[in-house]
Amino acid sequence: MQFELTDDFLTDLREAIRRQNGVFVAEQLKELYPPDIAEIFNKLKIEEAKYVYKQLDEQVAADVLVELEDDVREEFLASLTSKEIAEHIDNMDSDDAADVIAELPDDVQDEVLSHMEDSEQASDIVDLLNYDENTAGGLMATELVRVHVNSNSVECVREIREQADVVENIYTIYVVDDDEKLVGLLSLKKLVISPTRSNVADIYDPKVISVKTNTDAEEVANIMDKYNLVVVPVVDALGRLVGRITIDDIVDVRREEETEDAQKMAGVEAFDEPYMSLSIYEILKKRVGWLVVLFLGETLTASAMGFFENEIAKVVILALFVPLIISSGGNTGSQASTLVIRALALGEITVRSWWTIIKREIKVGLILGIILGIIGFLRVVIWSQFTTIYGPHWMEIGLIVGFSLVGVVLWGNTIGSLFPLILKRFGFDPAVSSAPFVATLVDVTGLIIYFSVASLLLGSVVM
Repeated sequence: MQFELTDDFLTDLREAIRRQNGVFVAEQLKELYPPDIAEIFNKLKIEEAKYVYKQLDEQVAADVLVELEDDVREEFLASLTSKEIAEHIDNMDSDDAADVIAELPDDVQDEVLSHMEDSEQASDIVDLLNYDENTAGGLMATELVRVHVNSNSVECVREIREQADVVENIYTIYVVDDDEKLVGLLSLKKLVISPTRSNVADIYDPKVISVKTNTDAEEVANIMDKYNLVVVPVVDALGRLVGRITIDDIVDVRREEETEDAQKMAGVEAFDEPYMSLSIYEILKKRVGWLVVLFLGETLTASAMGFFENEIAKVVILALFVPLIISSGGNTGSQASTLVIRALALGEITVRSWWTIIKREIKVGLILGIILGIIGFLRVVIWSQFTTIYGPHWMEIGLIVGFSLVGVVLWGNTIGSLFPLILKRFGFDPAVSSAPFVATLVDVTGLIIYFSVASLLLGSVVM
């Protein structure tokens, strides 16, 4: 059953902590999963959390530490000594341990590692800290089961047993040669159904998908998505097996990438920390830059309207449709931009297929423009039967609105789909072609299209 954190549960737990009733606290938590306990920690004061932490099994405590929110974990670790941190980290997988240590100040990192000198994991952690956190090397764990290509199935089973306490989830067995180069993999199913003492060389699969230590984390995620992998081996530049990446790490990568893209697409610089841990100053710093840029962009809208002030003065009714025209183009452009950015992120499309994408979006934009154009035209025609607000030239006004919507929506859709591809082509993050940015660009050009159509259709009649 899924755990639900209630006020009554927290009240009882805090009362037990106050009374130093460790037996009650341990009893309350023993059936819970680490993420559930981490949720409780996020609600407790540091001293309360420290008391609860001491009641946990060493392995559970290490897993809880990994699951804590970043700001809570930072505050919690700050309350511990370097030796205590080292003891907790020693029970983590190498990738989680490296992530936790990386969050510590440099001087504390050195102290923690010095307390782990006798630990086999220390050297692995140091190696992992040298990799960029956004690469396969920064994501991987070094714990895995490997066997030599010339070994047999009995030796494989022996190796699994020896590594059982270190490797939390054994998905597959990796096969290496004399130089530690990855040559294939052996599934647990194949190992079980094969005759006793089968040679690994006869039963392993040489077809293995791997990534290099410098492979970008997002690309690793795309590879695992494409081939439906729950784990992928990591090799160095020489092809030697150095680690593995499991699906839980990729879920975290996806969440971080999607959060970053969502923030950028909203016209906000990506946050490096959870929202609630950011100060007002940090939030302002992330948001004000884009807002100023977008504001300056929107001032061009006023400039465009000023250029057509004579036309507006002659037919004031044209001004009533400005919000309708520019919002339709902006909304369409934002839709197209969002769809293309998402497709690029998932690897569904590439920049090389830009012409196919543009042709497709031109067709879509034209159809959408015609639909909205007809609706806009009918709106003017129907209203003109009940009011004289549009004057004697209501038919021309209706045609201006209709044709302008076709042009603006077509233009907005084309720009919205093309801009992310251009940014990607030149090495920029497509997510910065955010909905607000595209909408601002289309606002200005939409006005030019609108008043140009108006000048053309009303020029001989009024202007």
